[in-house]
Order: sequence, then structure tokens, then C-alpha cells
Amino acid sequence: MTKASPILDGIRILDMTSVIFGPYCTATLAEMGADVIKIEPSSGDEIRRVGRPAATRGMGPAHMTLNRGKRSVVWDLKSARGKAALHRLLKRSDVFIHNLRGDAIDRLGLNYEAARAIRPDLVYVHCSGFGEGGPLAGKPAYDDIIQAASGAASLLPHTDGNPVPRFLPMAMADKVAGLHATYAVLGALLHRERSGLGQEVEVPMFESFTHFLLQDHLYGRAFVPPNDPAGYPRQLDPLRQPVKCADGYLSIAPYTDARWVRFFEITDHAGFLQREGLTTARERFNALDRMQVELARIVAGKPLRYWLELLAQHDIPAAEVKDLNDVFDDPHLQAVGFFRRRTHATEGDYLEMRAPVRFHGAASKEVHPAPLLGEHSEALARWLDEDH
Repeated sequence: MTKASPILDGIRILDMTSVIFGPYCTATLAEMGADVIKIEPSSGDEIRRVGRPAATRGMGPAHMTLNRGKRSVVWDLKSARGKAALHRLLKRSDVFIHNLRGDAIDRLGLNYEAARAIRPDLVYVHCSGFGEGGPLAGKPAYDDIIQAASGAASLLPHTDGNPVPRFLPMAMADKVAGLHATYAVLGALLHRERSGLGQEVEVPMFESFTHFLLQDHLYGRAFVPPNDPAGYPRQLDPLRQPVKCADGYLSIAPYTDARWVRFFEITDHAGFLQREGLTTARERFNALDRMQVELARIVAGKPLRYWLELLAQHDIPAAEVKDLNDVFDDPHLQAVGFFRRRTHATEGDYLEMRAPVRFHGAASKEVHPAPLLGEHSEALARWLDEDH
């Protein structure tokens, strides 16, 4: 029986993105088996300089993660030879993805019309900050800008009473937009498979992240006229936080009414639900704040291990609140092989995360380590010259 190939085996992606948004997308596609060729300036992608490298300049930890599975090319795109090589590579690529602004991509002679003339069935993906047609089109955007513009920075003040807007402490907008770009590429490739036609795809970060953010926080603004403000109250409730036990913190999510009732029963506090305003499911739903306060009071008296075992026995979701550095020893992640120790030719041993999605009907791809800057320039240029 012939072994199945990776999902995107045979798909070549010409990647001219930088930092996190586009590279997160193309790293995900590389994990699915695509051949991703990353075109970098002579100074390299900015993300190479984020964090302290193990050995080689430009091989920082963010680059090691975001650009795994890719080949790196540095060509002088202002020269005739560099432009010719880029055009020949484009002709042999299925997807072209970039995050350059209009004037920059025009100078390279690689706007959609020009690229389509080189490869008519090309999937052409533009990762932008703001969508075409709006007053912000063409403006630069980074994660902080999008968190501010989308309303995300206004969320934390609801939960702790500190009125100062703050960013969510991760590159949330970049990564969410990267996932939107990933499914956009896959959808366009499927369309091409069915129709034989390529197409231009726009993935604006502002719209992508706002779409993600408002799935629950649109709330009362879903109706016209609104019957409540935007903002899902459960997510913004200051009491919806980890609870302190005798030796640590727990996240406990009874969530359904049946589990809330079960929690008070197994902790010998069933009488609490006989109080006024707590005797029916509807009353309890409207009094989640009262129940959360009581849950926290109950949990405070016993150690973390006691609660994890008891709640697991009764199918009430709970998890220890871990420090980031503790996650690497998580028994579940270890059991599924989520982290893998590998060796880079110049950077030595490093940790790699496996793709979280598994295609059981297809082979997984052995993703090679992140490349040195321009590591594959000469080999690819020779291949293109020979093939030309």
C-alpha cells in the first residue's frame, strides 16, 4: 500500500512576509507539507532579531519558531538578475503571499496583474493592515495598533477595575490574522483545484481580528436597535478569574447548571442552593456572581491536588494555573509528543512544537529547522538557471 503524502505535498509557496502575521500563516502551511520559500532583504526579517540567539546572529528564538520548515533566499531584487530569478520562481509557485504596501509591491513589478501575467492560476495573497476601500487602507499596522483600534485594549479594565486600557499580553492580532490567511490560502487552492482559476485574496489584520473579537463581544449590538451594549458580560465579569486554593490557583469551570449543582453537592454545600434566588436554573444563571464568590470561599481551604482529583472524579472541568515555564513539563503535552528536542546545525539543541492538527489519512511532514539568512539563495538560483 502506497503511503499517503502530506496534505500540501507538491504545493510551492513564495513567501515575502515578515514579523508574525504572514510568517505564522506560512509556517502552518509548511507543517502541512508545502514547500515555503521565504524571500528576505539582506538585513533579514525583523523577527530574526527578537530574543537572544543561541549562537548565530539573526537566529533568535522567535525566528526559530515562526520560520521553521522554510527555505531562505536573499537576492538583490533591484538587479536585473535578481528580478529575473524572482519571476522564474513565481512562475513555478502555486501561492504568492506578501505583506508589502502598494508602492513597494509596484516597484518590484509584482502587483496582482503583473504576477498573474507570469503565473495565470496563481493564488495571490496580500496580508495588509487595513482593507481596501477604507480610509486606513495602505496604513502600516502592528499588533498593538490593531488591539487598540479593535477595542481589545478596552477589555482588561472591565475585569479588574483599573481604568487604563491595556494590551492582551501576546501578539494576538498577528496570530489570529495569520490563521485567517491560512484558511484563505487553503480555500483559494481548493477553488483553483475545482475551477482551474487563481485569484487575488486580501487578508486585512484589522478586519480579521475584529471579526474574531466580536464573535462573542458583539452581544447586544447584534440587534438593531441594540438591546444591550457590546461586550459579553460573562467574559468581562471581574469574578471570572482563577480561584486561590491552599497551595496554588485553580481554574474551575462548572459552566452548565448541572455541574454547578454537582459542585455544591460534592463539597457538602448543597444547602447553599436552597437560598432565595438560587433554587432554579434560571435564578442560578442570573446569580453566577454569587455562586462564583461561594465557590472561591469553598476552594480556599484545601490544596490543589485534592481539588483536581475530586473535580475530575465528578466530571467538572478544572486545571491548575501554571506559569509559562511549567507548561513544558505538562503530562498531557508530553504524552502526545507536543514538544520535541532537535538539533540545529549552527544553533545546537532546540525545542520544536509539533503541529496541533493531525491528518490521520495523510503523512506528517518532517519540518526542517529554521534557515540561516539566505541559506538557500545559491542552490535555488542554480536550480532556476538550470530549469530555465
